[in-house]
Amino acid sequence: MNQFARSSEFERNLSPVKRTRTKLADGRELLYFAADGENVSAPPDPRSLPPVSKSSQLRWDPLLDEWVMMASHRQNRTFMPARDDCPLCPSRDGRQTEIPASEYTVVIFENRFPSLSTEAHLEEVDVHHPLVAVRPGFGRCEVVCFTSDHNARFADLTPEQARLVVDAWADRTTELSTLDGVEQIFCFESRGREIGVTLSHPHGQIYAYPFVTPRTRRMLDVTRRYRERTGRDLHSDVVAAERRAGVRVLAETEHWVAFVPAAARWPVEVHLYPLRRVRTIPELDDAERDDFARLYLDVLRRFDRLYDSPLPYISAWHQAPITDDEDLSYLHLQLFSVRRSADKLKYLAGSESGMNAFITDVLPEDVAQRLREV
Repeated sequence: MNQFARSSEFERNLSPVKRTRTKLADGRELLYFAADGENVSAPPDPRSLPPVSKSSQLRWDPLLDEWVMMASHRQNRTFMPARDDCPLCPSRDGRQTEIPASEYTVVIFENRFPSLSTEAHLEEVDVHHPLVAVRPGFGRCEVVCFTSDHNARFADLTPEQARLVVDAWADRTTELSTLDGVEQIFCFESRGREIGVTLSHPHGQIYAYPFVTPRTRRMLDVTRRYRERTGRDLHSDVVAAERRAGVRVLAETEHWVAFVPAAARWPVEVHLYPLRRVRTIPELDDAERDDFARLYLDVLRRFDRLYDSPLPYISAWHQAPITDDEDLSYLHLQLFSVRRSADKLKYLAGSESGMNAFITDVLPEDVAQRLREV
């Protein structure tokens, strides 16, 4: 183990997981996650790398009342490299990648081309607009490698491997939430060239935002108004209604339910909710994490069998912002695809892109039935 590597175990009343923390050549942090008792190698990074850009900035959109992230250095990020040049594979046979070890289970490291940075600073910027505030793009962007197998998919993981990813998400959510200035943690996976993915190795990302994202703000506002009007929790009532109806439910386990939402926006869309209302991934207990891993793998495999080729998808965790004093949030995962048939994609056309008013080509009940049948 190199001089920068540090191993630790974290339990938090859960099954213990080994976390080994080290540094890459340019100072970015890298963490290996493994099951307790598994040997972890954390060799030093021998590469010579240029400094990571710290020029990210935020600009305020006064018309929509939200921040826009700007990171022009990302134009030069790695784009669809050949299999032998994949930066997320282990370092082997003299070829050095972003992961110095020759093998790994789950790895998380700071993005080399981040949209947000904890060291972001502004050069002299004047947008010549009194209503558009500009500030450093503070935050953190991490890459999550689900497996060292370049040809695998998340759906190929075992329940134990998927559970380790859940534990890694929980660990990063907890730690990143302590950063002064961070307001929300977003764990997600984008899969498929059709989605815009530029690296084919199975991986996801984690964003630590310095603001509450527009979608989350909207959900919180709607949930608040519903509580004021009815005295009830909106998410709990949505889940209860879907369970009673049953027509859009894909599966229900002891701790989770997966269903196609009645007003789905995307051609294929599934929401996964824990039956116990919690606000963040770290709040899930052992049984809930194990149960989620099995259910999530089942849903992903249904996605892959729906057509002749695996669906491109985005998998997005909706967690509470760091400050949720009103207790409005309900943790859930949104999984959706832009493929509307075996050979057609849904592109955001005028109504969706221009007005954010979605038009769907398939009924949620039909999608749920097809996913149950595959």
